[in-house]
Amino acid sequence: MNDAPNPSAAEAAASERTPEAIENERLTNDIVKALKTVYDPEIPADIYELGLIYRVDISNGGLVEIDMTLTAPGCPVAGEMPLWVKNAVSAVPGVSEVKVNMVFDPPWDQSRMSDDARLALDMW
Repeated sequence: MNDAPNPSAAEAAASERTPEAIENERLTNDIVKALKTVYDPEIPADIYELGLIYRVDISNGGLVEIDMTLTAPGCPVAGEMPLWVKNAVSAVPGVSEVKVNMVFDPPWDQSRMSDDARLALDMW
């Protein structure tokens, strides 16, 4: 009889992950944490929870490309917020360069907000 525990599927998958995959996961988590430090000054929720970040792409060498939007095209901080995002993500160890693309298609709407943002804004 074999008394050795059977590894779960998650444990087996984790043991097969490459160092690159592990580093990419760490980098992704750290980038999300950095994005959560950026707030629209008129809204008490961070831009990640608001759903303003549409895409984060990490390439070899630490190049990060981000597609983001605003709650409205006429947002008073439209010219500044991409720089805030770039600065926050640039501070993440392992990031070599950050490119932020402002996009308005698809347009942002409240359905993109997380439950945490809805709670902060009392929008249930």
